[in-house]
Amino acid sequence: MAQHECDLVVVGSGPGGYVAAIRASQLGLKTICVEKDKLGGVCLNVGCIPSKSLLKNAEYMNFFKHAEDFGFHIEKMNVDFSRAIDRSREVADRMSNGVSFLFKKNKVQQVKGHGTVISRSKVEVRDPQTNAVTDTISCKNVIIATGARTRMFPFIEVDHKHVWTSTDAIFQRNAPGSLIVIGAGAIGVELAYFYNAYGANVTIVEMMPNIVPVEDIDISKELERNFKKAGINILTETRVISAKPTKKGVELLVEKKDGTQEKLTADRALNAVGVQANIEGIGLEQLGVKMEKGWIVVDKFLRTNVEGVYAIGDVAGPPWLAHKASAEAIVCAEFIAGHETHGVDYNNIPGCTYCNPQVASVGLTEAKAKEAGYELKIGKFPFTASGKAHGIGKTAGFVKLIFDAKYGELLGAHMIGPDVTEMIAELGLARSLEATGPTLFRTIHAHPTLSEAVMEAAAGAWGEAVNF
Repeated sequence: MAQHECDLVVVGSGPGGYVAAIRASQLGLKTICVEKDKLGGVCLNVGCIPSKSLLKNAEYMNFFKHAEDFGFHIEKMNVDFSRAIDRSREVADRMSNGVSFLFKKNKVQQVKGHGTVISRSKVEVRDPQTNAVTDTISCKNVIIATGARTRMFPFIEVDHKHVWTSTDAIFQRNAPGSLIVIGAGAIGVELAYFYNAYGANVTIVEMMPNIVPVEDIDISKELERNFKKAGINILTETRVISAKPTKKGVELLVEKKDGTQEKLTADRALNAVGVQANIEGIGLEQLGVKMEKGWIVVDKFLRTNVEGVYAIGDVAGPPWLAHKASAEAIVCAEFIAGHETHGVDYNNIPGCTYCNPQVASVGLTEAKAKEAGYELKIGKFPFTASGKAHGIGKTAGFVKLIFDAKYGELLGAHMIGPDVTEMIAELGLARSLEATGPTLFRTIHAHPTLSEAVMEAAAGAWGEAVNF
């Protein structure tokens, strides 16, 4: 059994864990990262990164469907679905190997196995197969970054063959003829879009009144309109009573708002109803780490109630976003190293959904802003009025900006349309600098660009829009 000593142990190597380990090492802390699987966690291996590869394939599939608009006449096209999957795995492996390189570059030691926090100063590492202790690590601080997994419910019988998790969905070698997606959050709508692009008959079942329910209502309605136009069937305010495999596929019993029940059948179903933290078997109960609603409770510096023990990323609660985890990682590592930090600004974390059209947002929705008592100025600019959008053949969607009428400060930004996930950073920066509407629309944006829509939306809120 190997013995180690260090300043910091990071348990988990996802976007929170590996960033924390690297930053801590850069700041002079001897750091060990414990990981039982591939470096990079869910995001790099079976989540954010491989799914974006697949979604790029979906984008190409949709292009080919409208290729004649661009002067391409394709009489016969051979589609190799398995190649899309293979490419996504190549991308994921490349990124995971990249983390390994960064660990070596920054002198982070990796210990492979399942980490259990025995105390603030001791971590045991076990072989995931035999459960035998392979390493013990003496340390001064511990960061728990064990992430989360698909939330399971007893009435959804996930067998990984007919009823999938998101991980199952990105490993399939063939596209099903029909697919029911349970849940219309980011994961659900992204995979619904992907399989629809490859010809599957897709139905989304969502318990809330709108798909992507965390988004501004105008965004949700626009995405629903575009999804229906693409042939995706959407059932909102519909509750799943049961979902189970059958000999021919899957069978769902659902209940609608009015109490009526309906039986749905398909080749496959996807459980996309959210995530739950990986808190089991890592010593939290023995340590007395405080938890609420299944997540570890932390303060703005990511400290738990146990001195020397920290938690970051999905295991520390929503929002369940890789960039939130990475931001927490930087704050946490710098705090442990004794550097001044102001903590994470949870009110300014962007959210992105990479379906078609893309969705991106930061800050307050219109409803939340009104609930907070603000008087509002709202500007909206459609991509149908954007020259660049017409040039690339993607005119669906709009930019919606919400301002405080009294001071002009940007309260929220909500976008749906082409490449809006690449545009959201400008609005996050604007909010962090407390920028006003006039600041945004008097900042010269290059022409022709999609980002001009931001300028025009801001101008529209002050009644000064020129192109709409």
